[in-house]
Amino acid sequence: MGVFYWVVKAIIGPFLRLLFRPWAEGTENVPRTGPAILASNHLSFSDHFFAPLPLPRKVVFLAKSEYFTGRGVKGLLSRVFFSGIGQIPLDRTGGAASERALRAGLRVLAAGELLGIYPEGTRTPDGRLYRGKTGVARLALEARAPVIPTAMVGGFEFQPPGKLAPRLAVRPGVRFGKPLDFSRYYGLEQDRIVLRAMTDEIMYEIMKLSGQEYVDEYAQRAKGRLTSALRREPVGARREEARLGETVPATHDAADED
Repeated sequence: MGVFYWVVKAIIGPFLRLLFRPWAEGTENVPRTGPAILASNHLSFSDHFFAPLPLPRKVVFLAKSEYFTGRGVKGLLSRVFFSGIGQIPLDRTGGAASERALRAGLRVLAAGELLGIYPEGTRTPDGRLYRGKTGVARLALEARAPVIPTAMVGGFEFQPPGKLAPRLAVRPGVRFGKPLDFSRYYGLEQDRIVLRAMTDEIMYEIMKLSGQEYVDEYAQRAKGRLTSALRREPVGARREEARLGETVPATHDAADED
């Protein structure tokens, strides 16, 4: 499947560059060899494409399992595509499922590859940066790999929640920060205080790179609150918000949270 990744990138890459004119900064901060973790904010479905586009290395992302479990022709095409470009299904139900996802990520790093992860656990509901989950810290300590803070920029406006068609007037971008070395914490991967401190440091670096406002709350919880508020609103009000382009995200769509 590794060949398929480069074939897809060779075909789609020039098209993306020509049509959307994406930009990138700090690519020199991403190691050319060896295991490393790209820890990124998550603004839109397009992040999967624009984050790895400027890099000469393959990036394996942990992606939501729904991409791999669809039925019919659409489900088959989705499964083949995301498997072919190296995505790993991530079951977000927690518990044993989360542990299996962690092990899958460790196998990627043990093979000396780049692993992409979204510490927020889901797409931002409003363009702000939310609290990171500590899985990224565990991966960094257990694999003894550096973390590259990565900031997607403009993606929320480029492809707003619930919208499949991108806005051509917005140029999406990505910034790669300097690698974060957490060797001082090696051997402490079971210490929750250490994991939280590391995760907060990673999110702080992402915030500096992206310029986003930070919210000390999990994005999934904020999404639930926004969805509840939307359901309580009269249908007419929701239609008016949609007309004005101010509606909150739908509960699910083809490009929902990852």
